Amino acid sequence: MRLKLVPSETNFDFFSRGALTGGFSVLMMVASVVLFFMMGLNFGIDFRGGTTFRTNADNTVVVGDYRDALAPLGLGDTSIVVVQDPLNPDNNVTQIRIEAQDAAVASDTTAAVLAALQAVDETLRFEAVESVGPKVSGELVQTAVLAVVAAIAAVLFYIWLRFEWQFALGAVAALVHDVIITIGAFALLQIKFDLAIIAALLTIVGYSLNDTVVVFDRVRENLRKYKTRALHEVLNLSINETLSRTVMTSVTTLIALISLFVLGGDVIRGFVFAMILGVVIGTYSSVFVASAILNRLGVKRDWSKEAARKVSGQFADIDA
Repeated sequence: MRLKLVPSETNFDFFSRGALTGGFSVLMMVASVVLFFMMGLNFGIDFRGGTTFRTNADNTVVVGDYRDALAPLGLGDTSIVVVQDPLNPDNNVTQIRIEAQDAAVASDTTAAVLAALQAVDETLRFEAVESVGPKVSGELVQTAVLAVVAAIAAVLFYIWLRFEWQFALGAVAALVHDVIITIGAFALLQIKFDLAIIAALLTIVGYSLNDTVVVFDRVRENLRKYKTRALHEVLNLSINETLSRTVMTSVTTLIALISLFVLGGDVIRGFVFAMILGVVIGTYSSVFVASAILNRLGVKRDWSKEAARKVSGQFADIDA
């Protein structure tokens, strides 16, 4: 017997509360923008600048002991990651990053960090020390913003080619909705925002797009099949037909993400939190944002025939 989170045949009316769901989405986006400008993001070392220490030791690395040794130094945001070297599996290498220090303190920071860590492990030594200044971190912020904008622009172009401009606007509106609300949540909770979160945002864009394209594909099929039905009826039918798949995909993804959030440790917790939030919001927006905008804009019911005639005409010109 197969597990079904949603019955195979459903008949929910997803547009009966369109004003409520639309108002909720707009409210959440406005609140996220306000939180972003009022509270700001808790930028990590990647965006604020700082110093990276690469260490090596003869004894096994215990991250908790390293963190306890550095805590009394008051270095602010500190990240400790064990580096696995497949070529030298016996090496005990870590990468320690601390946020940028005042100029008067920066010169003494390296010596203080080394002394604190050698109190834990006398064999520890620094292999490399690198600093990221404010200029580089500012460039990283610009590059991260451009990466997200470029991804959304590419999605707009792809959906426009595959479907029609109304579908493209609906899909992009859903993606912008997801990204803005996720950033607002990070501003509200002041979770560290670094390059890993940018990677999570780009992953959310891909996940949300996948859900939206599945629904839109079914909408296109049903538009050809039910030529006399109203658009909102075709959209409702298409969402209901793909609902079981959508829910099952989201739930199984969330199971893996929640396990990582609980057991994965502090290093990936911010990334996983962004993914969990993105999966939930992405599933919601595929149904209540992208489809609602498509319903509002409308589509040509004979667009596929026109496209076929254009293609036929192009081939005829080539043959001639």
